[in-house]
Amino acid sequence: MVNPSTGLDGERLSKFGDLVRKWFRQAQRLFHMAVALLFLVLALAGAAVSFSLWADYQKAPSEGPCGGLHGPPVHFLSLLVCEGKSRRIESRVQRGNPSGTNATRDRHQPRRSPMSSDKREKPKPSAASRPELKDKIVYTPEDLARGWNYERDVGFPGEFPFTRGVYPTQYRSRLWTMRQYAGYGTAFESNARFRYLLAQGQTGLSVAFDLPTQIGLDSDHPLARGEVGRAGVAIDSLEDMEALFDTIPLDRVSTSMTINATAAILLALYFAVAEKQGVALEKISGTVQNDILKEYIARGTYIYPPGPALRIVTDIFAFCQERAPEWNTISISGYHIREAGSTAVQEVAFTLANGIAYVEAAVQRGLPVDDFAPRLSFFLNSHNNLLEEISKFRAARRLWARIMRERFKAANPRSWMFRFHTQTAGSTLTAQQTDVNIVRVTLQALAAVLGGTQSLHTNARDEALSLPTEASALIALRTQQILALESGVANTVDPLAGSYAIESLTSEIERGAEEYLRKIDAMGGVLKAIETGYVQREIQQAAFEYQRAVESGKQVAPVPADSPH
Repeated sequence: MVNPSTGLDGERLSKFGDLVRKWFRQAQRLFHMAVALLFLVLALAGAAVSFSLWADYQKAPSEGPCGGLHGPPVHFLSLLVCEGKSRRIESRVQRGNPSGTNATRDRHQPRRSPMSSDKREKPKPSAASRPELKDKIVYTPEDLARGWNYERDVGFPGEFPFTRGVYPTQYRSRLWTMRQYAGYGTAFESNARFRYLLAQGQTGLSVAFDLPTQIGLDSDHPLARGEVGRAGVAIDSLEDMEALFDTIPLDRVSTSMTINATAAILLALYFAVAEKQGVALEKISGTVQNDILKEYIARGTYIYPPGPALRIVTDIFAFCQERAPEWNTISISGYHIREAGSTAVQEVAFTLANGIAYVEAAVQRGLPVDDFAPRLSFFLNSHNNLLEEISKFRAARRLWARIMRERFKAANPRSWMFRFHTQTAGSTLTAQQTDVNIVRVTLQALAAVLGGTQSLHTNARDEALSLPTEASALIALRTQQILALESGVANTVDPLAGSYAIESLTSEIERGAEEYLRKIDAMGGVLKAIETGYVQREIQQAAFEYQRAVESGKQVAPVPADSPH
């Protein structure tokens, strides 16, 4: 039947409508399938991206926005939270305090740096400020510095530039002084420990003073409460000093005293005890640390402003030059700088920068350089990286010799000598599995000996927990004695000289330290660099970068095996 309004056959129209509806349903199904396929593709792409991010995080979480104790972020809200945390920590670092707390710490406490990383890209650190030197898989002659010359850059032991050591026969003539750092409680208790160690074969004393003594407070001062005799021995009077060295002959035993702001006072007390023993000051030997600049950088036990403090330092130079010529008037210390978080390069650079400042202050006072420079001594740290540490000691020795001869025109070869004491790294000790610390200390002591140290303190296994027990102190001393008498390393002077790796690392550390020294000179000297916070910021940044490397797994930190990290 034909529809009069359209002129179409009704049956045909019905079939046409059915066909349209069929096409529409098919198009609808295709559309739903396309949408489902699109969501599937998006889901697969999201999963792929998430897996990629996860893999990248596992490889290098320090480049991501979060990390540390809480692991990787699991959703975008976590990304935002972690980015905010990272920016807050970054802000603290830029202000010169990576942890948000006091940057100085006791030598027995392990370093605690920021536990997160920053997503934003930063300028790559220079060779002088990177956390550590890059060890190559294989070293060849091509790795030696361009123009490297054996006779000029290495030479022979006992000859300028003293790369191989300050004495021609080194330990074949005389072993290093085994000088264990000790002191706690009262003078009577510390005296007993001194006599015990000497009876066990120790060949020199090293006195640790408590914090009140270090900053000029008597034990009964209200501010000294809770600190008396804790980090060292308490000395309030000449009577205390007499008790500390009772029955110890000061003409036969050399003594090192770790004291800075009050160095002049403690040194005067020591000299008074020697005179009461009937020992002439000309016959006593030892060292007073007397290094006030590193207190402003790394420790904080200073009393006076830098100018007057430097005057006291040079007063000691002048007095000892006249009255106690065998006494080392200063121990310019990189140890505490390293414990604060510096790199090996920074340790050398900032230690020598301080040394330059002391020499300049003495010369400006009118002291001839060759009169006081032979009694300058140094104090360095020994960490776990064996080859780097050996090279560090050699680089410091060579660079100082050149500074003294070329910059200060010293003519006496003894003025060129970098004579140094070494202590193993307290910051590497762990409170867990304390026996493992014995291995760390042995490795560090070996580096010091192969690097040519003149005296050595080996930390005790339990120093991350407390002052060492008598048994632990004995093991630390025996470690040195075994190295000296049973290992054979003392038989040959600088046995690693000529190694492509050692010579290359020595030159690299020297170049990095020289770069820092040029920057510091351009600032007007180390006093200006300290006043502006430059030195402190460089150390704090190095500590921060080290912790990021630990968090990323690129650096193995000294942690117990059962730790989650």
